[in-house]
Amino acid sequence: MPGTLAIDLGSSTTVVAWQDSQGPAGLLPLPPYSCGDPCVVPSLLWLESPEAERPLIGRQVLEASLADGDHPGLCRDFKRRIGAPSAGPQSSWLSAERAGGLLLESLWRALPAHLVPDRLVLTAPIETYRGYRAWLHRASRDLAVPELALVDEPTAAAIGAGLPPGSRVLVVDMGGGTIDLSLVALEGGEGRAAPIAQLLRFAGRDLARSGQSLRCARVIGKGGVALGGRDIDRWIAAHLCPGMPADGALLQLAERIKCQLSEAPEARQIQTTAGSFRELTLTREAFERLLQERGLLQLLDGLLEAVLAAARREGLGLVDLDAVLPVGGSSRIPLIRQWLESRCPGVPLRGERPVEAVALGALALTPGVRVRDVLARGVSLRCWDRRSARHRWHPLFVAGQSWPTDQPLELVLACSRDGQDQLELVLGEPLPEERAEVVFEAGLPVLRERSAGAASVRPWSTAPHTIPLTSPGHRGVDRLRLRFRIDGEAQLLVEWDDLDAPADGDRREPQRLGPVR
Repeated sequence: MPGTLAIDLGSSTTVVAWQDSQGPAGLLPLPPYSCGDPCVVPSLLWLESPEAERPLIGRQVLEASLADGDHPGLCRDFKRRIGAPSAGPQSSWLSAERAGGLLLESLWRALPAHLVPDRLVLTAPIETYRGYRAWLHRASRDLAVPELALVDEPTAAAIGAGLPPGSRVLVVDMGGGTIDLSLVALEGGEGRAAPIAQLLRFAGRDLARSGQSLRCARVIGKGGVALGGRDIDRWIAAHLCPGMPADGALLQLAERIKCQLSEAPEARQIQTTAGSFRELTLTREAFERLLQERGLLQLLDGLLEAVLAAARREGLGLVDLDAVLPVGGSSRIPLIRQWLESRCPGVPLRGERPVEAVALGALALTPGVRVRDVLARGVSLRCWDRRSARHRWHPLFVAGQSWPTDQPLELVLACSRDGQDQLELVLGEPLPEERAEVVFEAGLPVLRERSAGAASVRPWSTAPHTIPLTSPGHRGVDRLRLRFRIDGEAQLLVEWDDLDAPADGDRREPQRLGPVR
């Protein structure tokens, strides 16, 4: 069965998702490596010796109680070092790049036999996107997949949570080893192309040196600290079993207690040591008190203030945010949700799928699944500009915009004169910008740069579409709300509401305006 495989390699857990042309996207179990609900693969590798070729992966490491300690055969937290300019000292037999490559190879081999991916998309952190892309190109050479793509994590998380292109989002990533807060502006929005995964391989052809521009969200502010879910597990273990070493088995119990407390007011686990049994119990109230005593909320306050200070330097505040997006397993802790709601009042909290949002968003951003094609030219609408008292071209969809579009582009138009009884939709095609011209000096051709200006637009040859008004309009008063989209046949469609008509008026069918290219 052909389809798209998405792998979100995380510091503590790796999420694998699948989508074919017939069914919905979903997480993919990969025994014997995956575990948990939702199903994830712990980002762990264990090698018995430097010469070992087949490491233990994910759940295998946990079940063997090898997930903690400083043994050089244990590889964890390697994701952050992939592509980083300064990786720091190496404590494992494997480099971060080699560990990541082995994990990808192992997951690929564990795919069910009936699934044959024809495309693979991976996610990358923004701060190391370039280096991560170079590593991915090397690590995937032996993976037999015709199409390979890459997308940045904040964009994938936002799209996976259902946010539209162009949104400003505060991403709160609480992983196993780190806490990262990022205020990002997604690509796309009004008059700009929607985000799309960057292709590294297409139809088996290498595109790594194709000159594609980076398509990442823009980071407005960022703050982070090397503390995460595993440290919270250690706090729980020390609280419940003071004086005992926090070995792998105890930390697994602590993690289960943490997860239970995200859903219930009390958690219980049975600890087995030397043939004896002991019940470990923790209430949510005691757990929240523990987190506050350890200074977690104070730490989060400092990170958030650093991010918002960077936003203020660009003239942005909380009121300018479209959403707060918590991702990572520890973001499900109720106290964290309460902190976000109290610190970001009025900003929608979109945390329905904190673990799988990145992987599912990566699927949505991948060509061949939901994207059929991209526009070469685009389309603009002629509008009356009250300030300059003349018409100007307003971009609707631009070159690079994927189609069919997922969300309509909404635009509100006002009348340009009193008594107006209809509005015309005059459409045009932006012409390619020419930043240089050829002139001859002393008989030789010389390239001379042109000054930047508004791009030229060629009006469509078809007659403008006319929308009648239910009553005469007034100059400068908003009258029509238009919703533009592009369907699967590259046809530009429009729906509209007359703002002066009764609210219970008949719903109009979308009108075809013509093909775009």
